[in-house]
Amino acid sequence: QEAANHTLLTEFVLSGLSSHPELQHLLFFTICFVYSMALIGNLLICLVTVHPTLHTPMYFFLRVLSFLDISTASVVAPKMLVNLLSEDRSISYLGCVTQLYCVVFLAATEWYLLAAMAYDRYVAVCHPLRYAAIVDTRACLSLLLLSCCSGTVVSVMQTAWVFTLSLCGPRRINYFFCDIPPLVLLSCTDTSRYERQLISATVLVIFAPFCLILLSYACIISSILRISSAQSRHRTFSTCSSHLTVVTLYCASGTLIYLQPKSSDSQDTKKILALIYTIVIPTLNPLIYSLRNKEVKEVLIRVMAVLMKK
Repeated sequence: QEAANHTLLTEFVLSGLSSHPELQHLLFFTICFVYSMALIGNLLICLVTVHPTLHTPMYFFLRVLSFLDISTASVVAPKMLVNLLSEDRSISYLGCVTQLYCVVFLAATEWYLLAAMAYDRYVAVCHPLRYAAIVDTRACLSLLLLSCCSGTVVSVMQTAWVFTLSLCGPRRINYFFCDIPPLVLLSCTDTSRYERQLISATVLVIFAPFCLILLSYACIISSILRISSAQSRHRTFSTCSSHLTVVTLYCASGTLIYLQPKSSDSQDTKKILALIYTIVIPTLNPLIYSLRNKEVKEVLIRVMAVLMKK
């Protein structure tokens, strides 16, 4: 019977962010606004960082981060917006598989990219004279390729493991997109082995890069404290604190979601956390990086002035 149910399962139903009908329109306009800000902000970062004065590794990684943020928000938000105004909240089996794969791939790739950005800042602050030789174009592309390959491996394994479980429970997913925790709750078999595997994967994907990031910043802070000029110390720490803010937000939300995948009593909390890392953080990233970065603001002002003249 379990095998039959698993075979006949052709679609799921997403419950969405809230079950209260009176909140649907408010949520729609709120999510639509936040998603629009994420698209506009990250597209501006992508456009501004191709300016000749910003052809450095830091802005290369920032441009890739913005592209990943656009992709993450776009994998989740459009379907969620449609569901907020529609009675039909179904998603096909293949669509669910694709959405899960994309979300895990983008999240894992972004984590490894944040570690690469921390390494870039470490070399820039601790070895400024050798920076151009160490973090050259080849090194940037290698770090990006390594991040993408790691993200691909993680997403293929997690997606394959989730969808080989016997999902014979109700086809209703208590979530606003296909993610690991709500899908695991649909399994009618023992998932303890998979949960242990997921915890191991979470440690590798989140805590391993996080430890590398902390090590990089320990070295960076040590170097900053040795800078004699207070103004230079403030400028250097301001650049690094932006990156550290993003890392902290990602680490907190990702850890709380995936370390207890089958905790059904915390699904509403996980929805909020998932909303933070899929839509809110992609919206905040351009603000965190651009509003606190003098070079980006100067180029943005020049680009906007040229566009207004046309």
